[in-house]
Amino acid sequence: MPAAALKPKPLPTQSTAKRSVLFDSPYEPVAKRPLPAGRPREWYVAHNRRLKAMRLAIALLDSGVHLPDQARNETIRSTAERIGMRSPSDTTCHMVRALMRYSR
Repeated sequence: MPAAALKPKPLPTQSTAKRSVLFDSPYEPVAKRPLPAGRPREWYVAHNRRLKAMRLAIALLDSGVHLPDQARNETIRSTAERIGMRSPSDTTCHMVRALMRYSR
């Protein structure tokens, strides 16, 4: 008998589960490093906005929202509140949907 047949089947993950897995707040802040000095202020604003949009997109995907059409501003803002983040602007919400759209 091959060794692979003796291994037990792994538990279903978010991507293989038949129904969405409950949101268990997997978000943990990453250790922060200082940003490079000498850039214009707009660069820092855009950088932080991209990071926030990425964290929100990941949290939405973990909670079962897989399509950009499902991620309305209210859904994104309620997810931000759930993970302890300040409410995002309309521009950041648009960026979250763009990240979800182009990750396919």
